[in-house]
Amino acid sequence: MANSDMMKLQNGSDIRGIAVSGVEGENVNFTEAACSRIGQAFVLWLSKKIDKPLSVLTIGIGRDSRISGSSLSTALAKGMAFQGARVVDCGLSTTPAMFMSTVFPETKYDGAVMMTASHLPFNRNGAKFFDRDGGLEHDDIESILKSAASLSEAFSDSPLASFDLLSLYAAHLRKTICAELAKSESDKPLSGLRIAVDAGNGCAGFFVSSILQPLGADTAGSRFLEADGMFPNHIPNPENKAAMEAARSATVEAGADLGLIFDTDVDRMSAVLHTGAEVNRDAIIAMISAILAPSYPGGTIVTDSVTSDRLTYFLEKVLGLRHLRYMRGYKNVINKCKELNAKGIVSPLAMETSGHGALKDNYYLDDGAFLAVKLIIALAKAKAEGKTIDSLIARLPPLVEECEYRFKIGTDDFKTYGKTVLDAFKKRAEDAGWELPESYEGIRVSFKGGDARGWMLLRLSLHDPVMPLNIEGERKGDAEKIIKIAKTLLSGFDKLDMSCLP
Repeated sequence: MANSDMMKLQNGSDIRGIAVSGVEGENVNFTEAACSRIGQAFVLWLSKKIDKPLSVLTIGIGRDSRISGSSLSTALAKGMAFQGARVVDCGLSTTPAMFMSTVFPETKYDGAVMMTASHLPFNRNGAKFFDRDGGLEHDDIESILKSAASLSEAFSDSPLASFDLLSLYAAHLRKTICAELAKSESDKPLSGLRIAVDAGNGCAGFFVSSILQPLGADTAGSRFLEADGMFPNHIPNPENKAAMEAARSATVEAGADLGLIFDTDVDRMSAVLHTGAEVNRDAIIAMISAILAPSYPGGTIVTDSVTSDRLTYFLEKVLGLRHLRYMRGYKNVINKCKELNAKGIVSPLAMETSGHGALKDNYYLDDGAFLAVKLIIALAKAKAEGKTIDSLIARLPPLVEECEYRFKIGTDDFKTYGKTVLDAFKKRAEDAGWELPESYEGIRVSFKGGDARGWMLLRLSLHDPVMPLNIEGERKGDAEKIIKIAKTLLSGFDKLDMSCLP
C-alpha cells in the first residue's frame, strides 16, 4: 500500500476504510496487510511516547460485531505482537470498555485498540486507539499511518492471550448503579422498572444480560440484542430515524418506563420516554445536564455547534448552568471540556447532538453505556418518589420546526471558496442588522423579532466540498421565513449548489 493510500484511512482521530467487497463502487482498502502494518506502527509509537520497551508493553484489542472484525483484529494484533508487545484479545467488546482496560486494576493495559467503524455500513471497518491519557488525537493517528506506510506486513506466530473484558466492564457499571442507589446487587435495585433496549445487532446486548437483568429490571420489549455484523434490522445509530422509530415502538409496545438505543460500539446512546417521546439531540443533552446540575451549580456544558437556542435557554435559565456551543466533532467538545477544567472553569459534561457524551468524572470518556446508567439511576430515584423521568426536561421548550440542507461546492479548492461564502454571508447578515452570536464554527444568525424567530447556522465541512445549513424555527412558518433570508444572504454564488432548498 502506497503512502498516499495509507493516509486515506485517516478519519480525524480514528482509522476507517472499506473492509468487505461486494458493494458497487467501493473498493477494499482496509486489509489484513494494512492492519498488520498499522498495529506495528501503533506499538512503536506508544513505546516511544511512554518510554517503555516494546517487550514489556501490554495492549488490549477488542472488536464490534462486524463480519470483518475477527480477521482484521487478529491481523492488527499479530502485527503488534510481531514487534514484541504482549497482546490480549478481548473479543467482542465496546469502545468505552477498551479504554477502561487501561484503567481497571485487573488489566491496566498500556494501550488499547477497538476495531469498529461505528454506525457505518457492514462493509466498513476501522480502529480507535487509546493509551492511559485517553483516545489518540488527529496528529497521533497521522504519525502512526505515516510510520505504517514505511513498514512491511508481518505477523507473529505466537498465540494471543485472551480476557473477558466485557464482563469486567459490566460489573463496573452494576457497581456504579448499586452505589448510587445505596443497595447491593442482591437487593435487585432495578426491580419494578421496565427498560427496553434496542441494540441494533451491535455490541450493546450485554447491557440487558449483564446489567439490567442481574439487577432485577424487566427487559420485556428489548430487541436486536444478538451481535450480527450485517445489521439486518436497522443501522445501529441513534441519529438514524428508522433506528429511533424502532426504539420508540419497542418502548411503547412493551409499556416500558424507559427505552434505550445504542450505536454499534456503544459510545453513543439516546433514549425514549414511556410516552414514546424521543430523547435525542438537544433533549438528551438537556436530560443528562439536568441530572448533573445539582452537583455542579453554575457549571459549563460544552456542546457542538448545531445545538439550539432552546437548549441554551434550558441550561442557563432553568438549570442555572452555562452553555458553551463549540465545534462539531466529539474530540473537539471533549478537548474543550478538558481545557476549561484545566483552567479552573468547572465543566462536567461535553456532549454532541450525535449522542457522544463525556463526563469529567468518568475520564472524559464518551461512553453511551455510562450515560445510560446515569439515566437509569435517575429513573429509579424518580420512581421511588412517585415521579417520572420526564420531569427532568419538562421545561425544555418543544421543537417546532427544524431542517438541514447540504450545499455542494462545485470547485476543487472548496475550502477557499467556502471561506469566501462565509465571509460574505457574515457581512450581509451584519449589514441587514441580524444578530450574530459568538460562533466557533461557521456563522450563526439569531432571529428574535416578530416576523421570524429562530436561528440558522452555515458552516463548511472539514473534509468534504459541502456547506451544511441548519435552521430551526420557533413557530410554525418561521423556518420558511428563515430559508428566504438565507437565499438572500447566499445569492450570487454560482459554485454553491442550493437546488435542495424549497
